[in-house]
This record gives sequence, C-alpha cells and structure tokens, in this order.
Amino acid sequence: MKRLDRVPLACAAFLALVALFVFVGPLVAAACGVDGVSQDARLGAAPPSWHHWLGTDVLGRDLLVRTMDGGRIALTIGVLAALIAVAIGVSWGAVAGFAGGAVDDVLMRAVDVLYALPTLVFVIVLRAVLATTSDAALLVLLGGISWLTLARIVRGQVLSLRRREFVDAARALGASPTRVLVRHVVPNALGPIVVYATLLVPQTMLYEAFLSFLGLGVQPPRASWGSLILEGSQQIVAYPWILAGPGAIMALTIFALNFLGDGLRDALHGQGVGPAKS
Repeated sequence: MKRLDRVPLACAAFLALVALFVFVGPLVAAACGVDGVSQDARLGAAPPSWHHWLGTDVLGRDLLVRTMDGGRIALTIGVLAALIAVAIGVSWGAVAGFAGGAVDDVLMRAVDVLYALPTLVFVIVLRAVLATTSDAALLVLLGGISWLTLARIVRGQVLSLRRREFVDAARALGASPTRVLVRHVVPNALGPIVVYATLLVPQTMLYEAFLSFLGLGVQPPRASWGSLILEGSQQIVAYPWILAGPGAIMALTIFALNFLGDGLRDALHGQGVGPAKS
C-alpha cells in the first residue's frame, strides 16, 4: 500500500473514533455522573484538569461533555443535510441530463439563478423571515443550498451515459424511461456522487457552524461545535481553553472528512469507477 493511500484510511479510522466520541461518549459520561448542562458557579471557568479534561466554561459546565454533545448535533445535521442535498441534486441533475431539450434548459437555468444568490445570506434571510429556530428547518435550509454543484455533476455524467450501448439495450427490451434512468443510468454515475456526497458533509457542517456562530443555528441550552466556538471566541483572552478544545476537534474532523473525500475520489478514479456497463 502506498504511503498516500494510508492517509484516507487513517482519516476513516479517526472519523470512526470521533463518532464513538460524540455518540457513545455522553452515555459513558452520564454513567459516571457527568453531564454538559449541570452548572457549578463556584467552579466557574477552570482550566483542564484530571476531573475536567477540557476544562469548564464560565458557568462551570464540563467542556468535554459539551463538546461531545455539540459534535453529535453537528455531525447529525451535517450528514442529514448532505443527504437532503444529494437527494435533490441527483434527482434534479439526472432528470435534466436524461430528458434534455427544453426540460434541461429550464432546470439548469434555475440552477444558474440559484447560483447567483449569496447562499449563506439567503439562508440567514429565510431563517429570519420564517422566524423559526427548529432543527428541521435548519436541515432543510442547509440541504436546500448545497445541491447545486452536485446537480451539475450528475447532469454531466448522465449526458455522457444516456447514449451508451447498455442504455440502448435497456430501451430495446422495453424498459420505460424512468426505469432506464433509475436502474441503469444513475447507478453508473455513483462514483462521482459518492465522492461529492462525502465532501458535502464538511461543507454543511461549516455552514451550520457559521450560522451557530451568528446565533442562527442550534439554540441554547443545546450546543453545537459552532456555538461552542462562539462562546470560546468571546472568552479567548481570559479562558483560551474554552475555544481550544471544541475548535481543535471540529477542525480535525473537517480535515479528516475532506481528506477522506479526496481519497475516495483518487481510489474510484484509479479503478475507473463511473460510466460503465451495468
């Protein structure tokens, strides 16, 4: 195995540890009698110690457990929003590329119009206009701004596949256009879809972190990595550990997700995955 091939594997292993950290860690902490919401005003903001590995915030809450809870929320929102974006982008791009003609023109011009909008500003305005702070609305908004590039990628793949021999054979056997698209064309474009879906997760996590930094993401008393970083940035001079722990873990997680996506892209490209006979 090449040295560079080990980097995506190491990132995948690290992400597995992060998943255990954020999903199983709070359960272990609760069994030990520690949570991320109990306040200790007498303790206040205390530096890392044997009892509080990442220290505590200004309200005396354990930062390790709050980082676990925030990571669970951030990863869940990132993955679910990415899945929404994949569903919209694959459907939109596949229909546009396979139908062609006027349908393709209308669908892709709509993508061009949406591309012209400043995405995060658009989400901030919608979040304010709808006056909602629910996680479901946040998921839909994040997924709704993240599918445009994937739609273009899928359209390009479908355009190159729809004239292939196996598509003509399926049509000759009487398969309907929907069946040809769903059973034969889209599966042969899964390589680029999987790679870009992997890269969508850190992108949506960054969007969520930015919105939480502005106070438009996950609302207190719940916390995500973005809101924890906001709290830490406000106390960075006096209590730098409040920012250091959540910030480092989030940065390493996004770094690992991006490198995993790059590794999948290189691996699938090297194996020729993409347009192929079904």
